[in-house]
Amino acid sequence: MLIAAAGMVSAAVDSSRTESAPSVITLEQALEIALTESPSVKVADLELKRAEYAKKGSYAALFPQISASAAYQRTIKKQVMYMGGNDDDSEGGGGMSSMLSGILDPVMYHIQQLYAGTGVPYVAYVPPAVSSDSSSDGGIEVGRWNTYNAGITATMPLINAQLWKSLSISGDSVDLAVEKARSSRLEMVNQVKQAYYAVLLAKEVHHVYESVYDNAVNNLELTNKKYNASRASELDLARAKTTVANAVPDVFNSQNAIFLSLWQLKAVMGIDLNTDIDVKDSLLVYSGGMSPDALDGSYDLDANSTMRQLNIQAEQLAKTVQMQRYGYLPTLSLAFSYSLNAMTNDFKFEQYHWTPYSYVGLSLNIPIFSGGQRLNDLRQAKVQSEQLSIQRENTERQLQISIRQSLSTMDTAVKSYESALDALESAQKAYDIAAKSYEVGRSTLTDLDAAQLALTQAQLSASQAIYNYLVAKAGLESTVGADFTTENNIR
Repeated sequence: MLIAAAGMVSAAVDSSRTESAPSVITLEQALEIALTESPSVKVADLELKRAEYAKKGSYAALFPQISASAAYQRTIKKQVMYMGGNDDDSEGGGGMSSMLSGILDPVMYHIQQLYAGTGVPYVAYVPPAVSSDSSSDGGIEVGRWNTYNAGITATMPLINAQLWKSLSISGDSVDLAVEKARSSRLEMVNQVKQAYYAVLLAKEVHHVYESVYDNAVNNLELTNKKYNASRASELDLARAKTTVANAVPDVFNSQNAIFLSLWQLKAVMGIDLNTDIDVKDSLLVYSGGMSPDALDGSYDLDANSTMRQLNIQAEQLAKTVQMQRYGYLPTLSLAFSYSLNAMTNDFKFEQYHWTPYSYVGLSLNIPIFSGGQRLNDLRQAKVQSEQLSIQRENTERQLQISIRQSLSTMDTAVKSYESALDALESAQKAYDIAAKSYEVGRSTLTDLDAAQLALTQAQLSASQAIYNYLVAKAGLESTVGADFTTENNIR
């Protein structure tokens, strides 16, 4: 019954492999897909586009700034104008009224005489009557009830050193966004490689545990035959059954690890998790490049994305310091304005008389005193530059440590793999001898299980060494920034 159950397990494993034909991809294909579909890459590209728009927007400050305006004003209480006179004038009309009457009466009388007898209609002159609320203090209300104003204005900087330097800083912001996008791609490539190698390791581990399972089933069948022939004890048969039972969970766990690692690979690639894919290579394919000679050579940080970003930020801060100094320089700007005005007491728009007003001029602004704001801004920029310098030194030190750790891990993985190969050869030979000896009855099942355990450990150690080497190499390539080009070509 146990042998039959073992056969069912094997059939289930085989059927799971043949349910559907997944799309088999290589590492290069996985990277190409990720470079176009990864969410982090898309976000980085959008950030670059945003920085370019921001740069174009900053250049708008060099062009004329044109705006139009319109306004309507309804007077609630008119202003009152006073001109000379004495508020206590005994004539009752006030000094102003008396003065106007003295001037206008002779003039209007003379005009009436000119019109007399000509037949031309004229309006008879009536001396102005002073209202009770204004005559008491001698004031005259001025202005009209409705005021309309519409116009257009334009301003343009002619000389502004601080503005010009800020435009240069905006250009560096685009360079910084480009480098950040490159950093996102480097990180994404590193994640895809690690996920791809994790799938290879999971498949290799699954292959090892399948081998252990197959050997356990074969040993159970052999032990059962020997037990039926009275050549093996019941204890050996029970132990053989236990070995098979213990091998089954390892097979399913390793198979589940493949599914999980494939999901992780699809996630970092930016594709649908329901997409059925598989990897083409195996860890043994990459073992050919594992040699001590591959670790020779010097690695600098000239292409490291973090250092490049810090260098761009240092340039920005240096220009910021210079821009703050330019704040002490005078600025010159050009201004133009054209407006139309109308003041009426009614709403007969067709009878309005619009009065134009326009001007063009130069404006010179000489900064003299700002309460220390410009000086403190300059000091703040200098402090930020010093902070960045310290941060840059510390980052470079940490990156150098990362490079050395990667090289040390790669060197350890090479030595571990060479040792694992020797152990694997010896363990395979020992297992073969133990299997033959057990078959002819010259060794016990315990010896065979011990040989199987040693062989399994050697196989897993060899696979783990290859995986450690590849992951460390991917991290090293990401650190030195030599993993891909901007044209999405894999080196």
